[in-house]
Amino acid sequence: MPAFPDISRIAFEGAKSKNPLAFKHYDANEKVEGRTMKDWLRFSVVYWHTFRNRLSDPFGAGTAIRPWDDGSESVENAQSRARVAFEFIEKLGAPYYAFHDRDVAPEGATLRESNKNLDAVVKVLKAEQKRTGVKLLWGTACLFAHPRYAHGAATSCNADVFAYGAAQVKKALEVTHELGGEGYVFWGGREGYATLWNTNMKRELDHLAKFLHMAVDYKKAIGFKGQFYIEPKPKEPTKHQYDSDAAACLNFLREYGLIDHLKLNLETNHATLAGHTMQHELEVAAAAGALGSIDANTGDAMLGWDTDQFPTDIYLTTQCMLSIMKAGGLTTGGVNFDAKVRRESFEPVDLFHAHIGGMDAFARGLKIAAAIRADGRLAKFVHDRYSSYDSGVGAKIEAGSVGFKELETYILKKGEAAPNTSGRQEMLENLINEFI
Repeated sequence: MPAFPDISRIAFEGAKSKNPLAFKHYDANEKVEGRTMKDWLRFSVVYWHTFRNRLSDPFGAGTAIRPWDDGSESVENAQSRARVAFEFIEKLGAPYYAFHDRDVAPEGATLRESNKNLDAVVKVLKAEQKRTGVKLLWGTACLFAHPRYAHGAATSCNADVFAYGAAQVKKALEVTHELGGEGYVFWGGREGYATLWNTNMKRELDHLAKFLHMAVDYKKAIGFKGQFYIEPKPKEPTKHQYDSDAAACLNFLREYGLIDHLKLNLETNHATLAGHTMQHELEVAAAAGALGSIDANTGDAMLGWDTDQFPTDIYLTTQCMLSIMKAGGLTTGGVNFDAKVRRESFEPVDLFHAHIGGMDAFARGLKIAAAIRADGRLAKFVHDRYSSYDSGVGAKIEAGSVGFKELETYILKKGEAAPNTSGRQEMLENLINEFI
């Protein structure tokens, strides 16, 4: 029995369509700069928000109406939920999904029981992937929800918890590999501290690095070829998390010899919490050759926490796609909707409305970004702004052929620096508005 009997596969109907269950801008087969939209965007549906979030908050119980879910933590209910998930993803037309191990299968009384439960649900996931052609973008392990992880997992002061987390990731990696996952994400939900009075930060960072090196070793041992990612977030649920932003993650990876093994999975709402824009985080990662994947969502400017709303801001999606296209696009990663419907949007059909809106917003961002690139004025302005480094003393600076002594001689002879030119911020903002 279908969970969404009144909803057919979502079709592209164009910008003039008034059908709320149709794409206005996302045409999977439309080519942009020689690639289809499907290939540029690589949309992914997340299991945790879309199929497990009950829409509760600290002030009230969940409001979500999910007729297919009996509310139990049984394996049978988890298997049924998995079939519904693939019905939804297939009708939406997204090519990928992503999950935490404890999203798809209930946690048991022991690790052995949890692994058995996971195996039982993986059989269904595998069958549904084969039936629909939907693929796994990436898997991950939930190392933050259970009370055992109160002090973190890889950074826990309890060595047994470290060992438990390692065993859980081992199984999650095996499952991701079995399902043909194109990557695996490490998000340290509680890898941080609440107070430094009880924290040995150096030791915790050393332990986190050892944990990731063990994962790299095991990845090689089982022949998993997928990309590893680390996901930055500065706070929530801890006061400070060690993976606080893109730059902090890159510094950590370089310091501990992991930079060749992990790229970054960036999230808009996490960038906001870090005091950055998503465009900033994308540019930092891309400059280091470490841009891997993105969690597509947004926060509410009036609220100071991780609200995980679906992205509908065309300026945001345009900025994202300009940076992604400049970096050559996402390869193993994708545009993963780590977003949830609002508590007041509790009916099953709202899941479709939310994803359609996010997919259309990114499709528009893609097309606008391509138009800006084809126009060339923005790129030319940026290039010309740094033209003093293309020849003369600037070229020597970039080549490393001069030092302080030579530069002092140069300026003493010249007398004064050449005058600056305007940054033209307002003009460039107007230029972008021409396309939006």
